[in-house]
Amino acid sequence: MSDDAAPLSVDTAVYKTLLESTQAIPWRIDLQTMRFSYIGPQIERLLGWSPCSWVTVDDWVERMHSEDRERVVSFCIEQSRNGIDHEADYRALKTDGSYVWIRDVVHVLRNEAGEAEALVGFMFDISERKKSEEKLMRLQRELEELSYQDGLTGVANRRLLDSVLESEWASAKRAGQALSFIMLDIDCFKLYNDYYGHLAGDDCLRRVAHIVSTSAARPRDLLARFGGEEFALVLPETDLEAACQVAERCRAALCDAAIPHRASDVSHLVTVSMGVATATPAEGGIPASLIEQADRRLYQAKQSGRDRIVGE
Repeated sequence: MSDDAAPLSVDTAVYKTLLESTQAIPWRIDLQTMRFSYIGPQIERLLGWSPCSWVTVDDWVERMHSEDRERVVSFCIEQSRNGIDHEADYRALKTDGSYVWIRDVVHVLRNEAGEAEALVGFMFDISERKKSEEKLMRLQRELEELSYQDGLTGVANRRLLDSVLESEWASAKRAGQALSFIMLDIDCFKLYNDYYGHLAGDDCLRRVAHIVSTSAARPRDLLARFGGEEFALVLPETDLEAACQVAERCRAALCDAAIPHRASDVSHLVTVSMGVATATPAEGGIPASLIEQADRRLYQAKQSGRDRIVGE
């Protein structure tokens, strides 16, 4: 453009045309009256509400999902009072009763004296973005769950066991309560694999895990695969007597299941040996000491002939 070219002249109607041709929905609220002085006609295409139905901020508030309302309104009021530009995501009500995810981008307009006199902004339909975000979060949760799950048996793995044991230890320490731990080993499992094959061995592990998990069925009890044919149970708020009762219940359930084990040196059925330990964390110690104590008692059970529980 040459230096003597005439300056461009853009009138209000052109600006309005440009605004109303976008997917974003422009709006303006006068702070003195808290009324809409303008909202783009795109609002009707998106939500079904006609522009003339947007009179005051109360219409904006009432057409917001009840679960989002308090959070968004409080935030926007605080930011607007402080003269701070801001953004807010929320679900907006459509005339058919469904909801659309909206992102409001808000700018504070000031007069010559520097006082806030109006809010102007754009509403954006972010429903597809939200669907993508929710899908990604769901996938992340599923991956996280898989990272804490034993791939063969479906119960918790050692990683989750260590995490839960540490957490329950801290909880028991604060509350001054007992925490119990059971180590469980399938008797003569190598012989089982040799006799029936490894695929049958995998199925046996899955069946034992299912039986034990349903026998210790309190919500906070955790069954985990410790390694190989060994499993572990974390029993919060459980003293030694109660923990031994849980162990006996698991042992009886496995006996009732009557899983054949013709190669066993102990029985013609699958049996287990268990070591039970209890600690009161408020008295000192560390979670590893509870595992070590249960492991020692499991060793005693195996040395004493297997198919038994040692709890002291």
